[in-house]
Amino acid sequence: MAGTRIRFGILGCANIARKVSRAMLLSDNITISAIGSRSLDKAIAFASENHFPESTKVYGTYDAVLDDPDVDAVYVPLPTSLHVKWAVLAAEKKKHVLLEKPVALNVGELDTILGACESSGVQFMDATMWMHHPRTVKMKEVLSDQHKFGQLKSVHSTVSYVGGSDFLQTDIRVNPNLDSLGALGDTGWYSIRAILWAYDYVLPKTVTALRYPEYNDLGVLLSCGASLNWEKEGKVATFYCSFLTNLCQDIIAVGTNGNFRVHDFVIPFNEKVAPFYTVANSRWAELSIGCVPEPSECKITIDLPQEALMVQEFARLVQGIRDNEAKPETKWQMISRKTQVVIDAVVASIKNGFQTVEVVY
Repeated sequence: MAGTRIRFGILGCANIARKVSRAMLLSDNITISAIGSRSLDKAIAFASENHFPESTKVYGTYDAVLDDPDVDAVYVPLPTSLHVKWAVLAAEKKKHVLLEKPVALNVGELDTILGACESSGVQFMDATMWMHHPRTVKMKEVLSDQHKFGQLKSVHSTVSYVGGSDFLQTDIRVNPNLDSLGALGDTGWYSIRAILWAYDYVLPKTVTALRYPEYNDLGVLLSCGASLNWEKEGKVATFYCSFLTNLCQDIIAVGTNGNFRVHDFVIPFNEKVAPFYTVANSRWAELSIGCVPEPSECKITIDLPQEALMVQEFARLVQGIRDNEAKPETKWQMISRKTQVVIDAVVASIKNGFQTVEVVY
């Protein structure tokens, strides 16, 4: 099996890379071939603390990882402002690219990344982990059930957490030079992706940012929201994202015949058991003292965490390309680009005084 493993290089020692490297170590089709940091000492410590194989090469530059012939693919958890540079360089070096979200600061940057990947024939995927959880497949089955759920009419998603005083002062996600999208790019990415996922990636016609977003002193968004409108059949969506409110990871979807709700869609509260709740044909009980039927709980159990399933799927796609059995799977590019397009529309609406903005793909 070792000979068929996809050899990963990791650019940087971000905290999220600890979680993703753990997922790689749990995956039987991956090996961590190299880790690079701007500091060799930091890369050495990171490899040791996270139990990398002894065979993992440790570098004091990102370039060295990209130049390593024993690296097939790279995971890029760098600040968003650095994505376009390093993702493009990786693609030009024929390395497949697993890119942390948000993937870019705007769709123009993302198009540069995607163009480089396409030109080099390498696989691109963003690291939105919940997309790879088996629960996500089951939830989509519920939304697609015309008899029990009916036509989807409304989606609301909230993703938030309290950043804390240190986070709000020093984290890269509140630094305009590193991740200028702030909460919109971090937690908002998940909500927007959830809405698009629920609506089968049909883009809304318009986006209107909600008034009174919150900023830090450097002008980075700490909380915001928006409404999305498909301008036909009454289809709407809203989202709220924040670094200032209690941990929340909800999707609420309402159909003509049923409802669906999940409380932990980004990161399951329990790594091995992930529930969601559904109800169909709800009505008031006698004397309106309750509702019947009550929502039912569906639990999905897994052996491997969702991030391991993500890297395994990415490695499977890379393996197909490496063996000349397949071309890069382009659906992941489309999904990332549509998410970025909606983020850009929210930014444009805020800048235009919360006016309604048409979504252009």
